[in-house]
Amino acid sequence: MKKRADKAPSPDGSMSLSGHLKELRNRILVCVVLLVVVFGVCLSFAPQLVTLLTDMGKRFSYVYVYIAPQELFLVYMNVALVGAVVVCFPVLAYQVYAFCSPGLTGRERGYISGSLLAGGLCFLLGVAFAYFISLPFMLRFLIQFTFTGEVDVTASISIQQYVSFLLTVFVIFGLVFELPVVSVLLTGLGLVRAEWLVKGRKVMIVVIFVLAAIITPPDIVSQIMVAIPMIALYEISIGLSRVVGRARKTAAEAA
Repeated sequence: MKKRADKAPSPDGSMSLSGHLKELRNRILVCVVLLVVVFGVCLSFAPQLVTLLTDMGKRFSYVYVYIAPQELFLVYMNVALVGAVVVCFPVLAYQVYAFCSPGLTGRERGYISGSLLAGGLCFLLGVAFAYFISLPFMLRFLIQFTFTGEVDVTASISIQQYVSFLLTVFVIFGLVFELPVVSVLLTGLGLVRAEWLVKGRKVMIVVIFVLAAIITPPDIVSQIMVAIPMIALYEISIGLSRVVGRARKTAAEAA
């Protein structure tokens, strides 16, 4: 009876430390089991996923090799792991939200739950932008040195390095596209104001172009293809921050 009492919340909604730890253990267990199951499913489809990634490079005459016995298998494992995390993200995010929600106000719950949903969609948009627009420019630029005739070198691309490059670009663009969501969330929680974003616009534009130069090949076209969406996302963040800031101010005055 004592164990059940420790686990159950009190009438005011509070819970003992042991109850919190048990809830955390159960939620972690759910996440781990789900990840393992989905990882197994994604591993069975890993060859098809890798083929989808390599087909992009084949359009630009990329030829792939693996130079270690375990390299191709590790590529399948990495792709399956990333796929499992992406597929399970909604459940993982919900488990984190459900564990933290008792300590949040109703308004904070609304902002965080909405941000989780919008964040997932924006991440997928960032990956799609990288796959269909940015990566083709990057791959075309990087392979063109093979056909200049200045150096007698044949391009045999390591499959592990190629896939790692693509996955890194996907993650970078996915995170960049989270900028509007983060600005809305921080503004809703009162941690950021639209005025601060406006004042920092010039500095952020410089930072964006520097970041674009770092994550893209030394090609001005590729850098612009990356920088322009990032600047557009920053401007969208300012607009959304203004809207949320006004709504938050109106709600505070009404209260």
